[in-house]
Amino acid sequence: MADTALAPRRGIPAHAMESWWHAPDRFAIRRIDWDGRRDGGRAPRGSLLFLPGRADFYEKYLETLDGWHAAGWRVTALDWRWQAGSGRYYADTRIGGVDNFSTWINDLASFWADWTVSAPGPHVLIGHSMGGHLALRAVAQARVHPTALVLSAPMLGFVTPIPPALQSAFGWLMCQIGDPDRPAWADGERPGDSAQTRGAALTHDVARYADELWWRQARPELDLGPASWHWVRKASESMRAMTGDRLLESVDVPVLTLAARQDLLVSWQAIARVAARLRYGELIEFGPEAAHELLREADRVRDRVLGHIDAFLARTALAATV
Repeated sequence: MADTALAPRRGIPAHAMESWWHAPDRFAIRRIDWDGRRDGGRAPRGSLLFLPGRADFYEKYLETLDGWHAAGWRVTALDWRWQAGSGRYYADTRIGGVDNFSTWINDLASFWADWTVSAPGPHVLIGHSMGGHLALRAVAQARVHPTALVLSAPMLGFVTPIPPALQSAFGWLMCQIGDPDRPAWADGERPGDSAQTRGAALTHDVARYADELWWRQARPELDLGPASWHWVRKASESMRAMTGDRLLESVDVPVLTLAARQDLLVSWQAIARVAARLRYGELIEFGPEAAHELLREADRVRDRVLGHIDAFLARTALAATV
């Protein structure tokens, strides 16, 4: 069972340190680190880098990150450029944007090169939603090479009536017929969201959803609303590009993918298709008991998610060090 007593959800743990990492262009990106020192001075089991999703911030995952640290990992998480505490792309700070997803890939590759120098191996990469998409793309393009990769509800397709083959074209069209920097929907994580429907789409755990709202009030700079149509176009292009040229077949590290069949944000079908193409891939599926944020679900789901991740790392990343 998850030991929530070890994992503060509305405060930065005393043994974690927030700081900044500067990308090669000197852009400041926020990070948080747990050093991984264990009881009795034992060396950490290895190092884990966590990548959050679109409009996410690492405070939402303190419970999980602190739990991994308590289990003996050196843990790092960071915000993406242009969201959460790492600034904004647009002057309107409520709209999420990006010039191109390759900018985020370049940031990840540069951070990984720096981080792996000082972080003891084995090196594990874990990404949620958009963070999962970027992590898998970076591995497939040989920009990073973790010992093991974990994907939580990765953004590999949208839940939309528009067929996958037409999504990038639709995004391009919407950018042509109006301001590409305008929001693609009114609020929340998808068109038609209200405060109530947004929460239900993310997690069945009302208290954990309330934690996110608390952090958005405590640290207003974390708040981010809908994405722009330009973001939608670039996300669609990135997802489509990753499924071609046998990039997925080139992934040579163990990959654990966890996803919910009834996820309202990312496509289960797209996730299953991608997972089937990974040589060393494992797919764990959840039913109606799970929504998008598997690491912030009710305990009966979250405990299973963490158990699957722990078992996967034991037989992949940790087994490689024996």
